[in-house]
Amino acid sequence: MNRNIMLALAGGFIAGGVVGYVAGGLRESAPATAPAAAAPVMQVPSLGGGMPGAPGGGMAGAALPTAEVQDRMARLQAMVAADPKNHDAWVALGNDYFDSHQAQKAVEAYGKALALNPDDPNVLTDQGVMYRQLNQFDKAVANFQKAAKLDPSHVQSLFNLGIVYAHDLHQPDAAAKAWNQVLVLAPTSDQATQARQQLSQLGK
Repeated sequence: MNRNIMLALAGGFIAGGVVGYVAGGLRESAPATAPAAAAPVMQVPSLGGGMPGAPGGGMAGAALPTAEVQDRMARLQAMVAADPKNHDAWVALGNDYFDSHQAQKAVEAYGKALALNPDDPNVLTDQGVMYRQLNQFDKAVANFQKAAKLDPSHVQSLFNLGIVYAHDLHQPDAAAKAWNQVLVLAPTSDQATQARQQLSQLGK
């Protein structure tokens, strides 16, 4: 599934609710053997783009994982314990932590996946969304920048980058630069629609 996270649009920019596609598209838990899907988009009062999260805060109303998800996570934990080089299992475990709003555990699981394959823009974006949820904004920016450098057409990472610059680091010019790149790369995309709204709010 597409995990490009559209960073949670900060309070008041997109009324109530997550825009999440966080860090592209709402997240679905991937099977243990499934390859990483495109990162999701960040959401309003939270990150979106490859994963959900809140702008500088936590996800509101985060639900506990269901028994089915808990069972799957236990199986994935056993898999990575038995085979620490199982990249896809680390990604799937990170995705479940992401979806259940366990940001620190998600960061760590994605880190294990990135140690095996450091050049995956989707995993970088998802991990970046989790960094943002932990208020580690500089690390989120570094992840989104690396994802965009690895894949210049990765509009989700660029959109998320703009969210962090605008709403967390209060650097509107840097945010406008990232969002204008989204408009050039994918002018008809959902990210471009949100970028135009954000640029309008910034008066850019």
